Amino acid sequence: MNFAALRRPSHQPLSVLTSLLLLACGTVLTAQAPPVANPAAAHPSAQPAPYRQPLARPLAIDRGSAGLWQSLQKLHTRASLTMVVAHPDDEDGGMLAYESRGQGVDTSLLTLNRGEGGQNVMTSNYWDELGTMRTQELLAAGNYYGVHQYWTRVADFGFSKTIDEALKTWGHDRVLSDVVRVIRMTRPLVVTSVFTGNVSDGHGQHQVSGMMAQEAYNAAGDPKMFPDQIKAGLLPWTPLKVYARVPFARVTDKGIYDYATGHWEPVRFRNYVDKTWIEGIPSANVEIPAGTYNPQFGFSYFQVAREGLANQKSQNGGIGIPLPGAANSGYHLYASRVSASPHETSFFDGIDISLAGIAGYAPKAEQAAWRQKLNALNATVDEAMKAFDAANPTKSAPALARGLAQTNDLLAAIGSSKLPAEARYNMTHELTVKQREFNTALEQSLGLTLMANVVDGVSPRRFGPMGDMSTQLPTPQTVIPGQDFTVHVHVANQSPDTVSIAKINLKSQVGPGWSFTSKAPVTGAIAPGQTRDETFAVVAPKQAELTKPYFSRPNLEQSYYDINDPRYLNLPTSPYPLSAIATVDYRNVQIKLDGVVQTVDRIPGTGPVLEPLLVAPAISLLVSPQAGIVPLTSSTLALQVEVRSSVKGPAKGQVHLDLPSGWTSSPSVADFATTRDGEEKNIVFRVTPQSVQAKPYTITAVADYDGQKYTQGFVTVGYPGLRPYPYYRPATYRTTGVDVKVAPGLKVAYVMGTGDDVARSLEDIGVHVTFLSAQDIASGNLAQYDAIVLGIRAYAARPELRTFNNRLLDYTKNGGTVVVEYQTPEYDHNYGPYPLTLSSDPEKVIEENNAVQILAPSDPLFNWPNKITTADFDNWVEERGHDFMREWDPKYIALTETHDTNQDPQKGGLLYARYGKGTYVYLAYAFFRQMPDGVPGSFRIMANLISAGKNPELKTAPAAGQ
Repeated sequence: MNFAALRRPSHQPLSVLTSLLLLACGTVLTAQAPPVANPAAAHPSAQPAPYRQPLARPLAIDRGSAGLWQSLQKLHTRASLTMVVAHPDDEDGGMLAYESRGQGVDTSLLTLNRGEGGQNVMTSNYWDELGTMRTQELLAAGNYYGVHQYWTRVADFGFSKTIDEALKTWGHDRVLSDVVRVIRMTRPLVVTSVFTGNVSDGHGQHQVSGMMAQEAYNAAGDPKMFPDQIKAGLLPWTPLKVYARVPFARVTDKGIYDYATGHWEPVRFRNYVDKTWIEGIPSANVEIPAGTYNPQFGFSYFQVAREGLANQKSQNGGIGIPLPGAANSGYHLYASRVSASPHETSFFDGIDISLAGIAGYAPKAEQAAWRQKLNALNATVDEAMKAFDAANPTKSAPALARGLAQTNDLLAAIGSSKLPAEARYNMTHELTVKQREFNTALEQSLGLTLMANVVDGVSPRRFGPMGDMSTQLPTPQTVIPGQDFTVHVHVANQSPDTVSIAKINLKSQVGPGWSFTSKAPVTGAIAPGQTRDETFAVVAPKQAELTKPYFSRPNLEQSYYDINDPRYLNLPTSPYPLSAIATVDYRNVQIKLDGVVQTVDRIPGTGPVLEPLLVAPAISLLVSPQAGIVPLTSSTLALQVEVRSSVKGPAKGQVHLDLPSGWTSSPSVADFATTRDGEEKNIVFRVTPQSVQAKPYTITAVADYDGQKYTQGFVTVGYPGLRPYPYYRPATYRTTGVDVKVAPGLKVAYVMGTGDDVARSLEDIGVHVTFLSAQDIASGNLAQYDAIVLGIRAYAARPELRTFNNRLLDYTKNGGTVVVEYQTPEYDHNYGPYPLTLSSDPEKVIEENNAVQILAPSDPLFNWPNKITTADFDNWVEERGHDFMREWDPKYIALTETHDTNQDPQKGGLLYARYGKGTYVYLAYAFFRQMPDGVPGSFRIMANLISAGKNPELKTAPAAGQ
């Protein structure tokens, strides 16, 4: 894949990753957790840092006076909240933005999985590549919500209809363990979820997220639950409340409709805390007014959140920003450890969320003294708020500096006190949050910024009114282990006060061995409106960690990830390799400025685009395709190996294939030579099997360069407007010998929809397809093709299909074959030759191993050129299919039937009709997943479908009445 082609013009500004400190707040528990063995060994600083996507430049609403006012609100409260959801885009963004940005709540979002099994209307990436992309989408959205983000280790295995199926696939305790761990890390006063754990949630994975939020409410405080976490340094935590959003449920006299199963169920909801049932729809104990207008933003919190959600395009192509107006989110209280009213004004009613409330961790005899100190800190925050001036935010800085000094003194006093270990842990935890928030508020009040960029051998210098242009010149996007390069750090003081730089340094986020040498260390005063710059010579260690996900799994059948680096467990990604830190002195306190080291790319029409520096291998290898089949009669197959160099200069090496015994390739060894970083070479190997049997085979590409062997490579997953991220995969090709035939001399055309790899997979059976453009569909010579295949969601993505659909019908009538892969309700307008009804909520069959019955075993379409049997539906992945037809004209023949457990029989997955001299097929089965994964039966069935025009029986038997 072309690395450069996937770099994108970021449509949103980028922020500075300011903190490596722990997030979260705690509370005064009405009942303390049971004692923990050796709590003195635990300390909040040992836990992973809170994570927000590192941006080169904060969002506009996080800068200047607007950002400062939000920080002041956070300093005034110890309120904290963690929301649990199942997939990216499940979150209640309006509520999160209102609580974080409007109420100052320290807010976290825990997402169970990364959406690997979802759809993708933006690119052809699926499975774990899609999960990587959706992680970046949610991180981009989270910048708008104002949340820290976490994930569990489970993977989205596709649509699940019941909670039992999801729990069986994932394992109950595997999920609960990670949810408990994140709650022990974030230590929220309140836990919330979008879903309730009941049938109104629909998707089984949604139900699991609601269930886990409630179960973790008790489990996180129990030291007997997952004691390995306690041994690792976490302490139990007992939230005070747990809520779930009031469900959007379709209720009639039949009951409540379960859209996942299509069944009506009793109107009752399980409470997983007290193990009781709530009869009827749970009431809203609190309404969160997400539609509230923020005059500093010029938008409501709901609008800000939807702007964030618009970053999650893979599932729907993007959404618009709603009109101003009320937008309330109702939440039901499932359990509370404090007195709670049936009608609350906020999640935190009944909870002491003042700073003085932190004193409640101390023994009663000592609380008064700690409360006095915390009240003094609160008074200082009040001074900063009273001094706030939107036109001169620096007026708040003196009070903020005193507040940071007070917080530092409190942390030191707690650390040296004789408080019980658990009290020290919790008080340190909460005040560490305040320390981070004071630091952020001072950055905003003083207009302090830090930028750290790779510079490509150019000394920073100024060019008149355009300023420093050298930091906007294109730079390499990656470094390789052992490479030397230069980083330029720029610190600006945009306030009317003088500050002083104590030190600027670089820091590795991924381990030791990096060398940083300042060319001219910078210290001393920065006058109002002035800047300081420091340049570092950097050398990466020869064993530098590659920038890649910290998790992986051996195959798609495993429904969870193995954790390759436990340091990053539950974080969104591995950290980017380098950050710059500037220590700034102001009024006797030190302010830490922290920014990820960025690279620069120039996009025509956009200009400079900043992305974090990545560590990449010197040589990256990708094999295309990744999986497929080999016909038993095949005498040769072609594999393409993409060699990508990240070497900053010429590179020469060799590539060969590790082949099954007796197989050979031409060439046996191929030389490659590149001249620059990012250059790619494609090498095609012709592989000759000794003999092909009906069994699996694996071929691995190996590159030899500079005394090392390389057997993996990365693709940069993303699309324009989304930050790209590297996804690594082994340079292997998985294939299976298959007895498959196809009509000779076929000419096949393909209309790509939202993106799939079916057309490429057809190459495995010797069929080379031609892609049709909009002009081809409108006026091209369609009669030259034996078959035309319409890709997934083509009627949604290609408006010309709807406009010129009659041309496809005429083509069919004159003897052509049309194969329509699954479509969404845009297709539900009788585009076929005879009436078809899909409905607005089409049926899915998600249990990929459930039986398929062949309804017409003697039908010509299932007997030539391959005899199709139930064995062709064995070993499928993820699902049988979705968007099955609900009704159809009798002229269509249903060839198969399948269904999930407790689902009505589904015969609308493979329908065909003779129309004139031709054949029209609707195919709801998920061939877009099966063929790229090398599932043998999918190739045999597709071969029969596209060969229909040459099928002897169909060719001589036109449809009756035509």
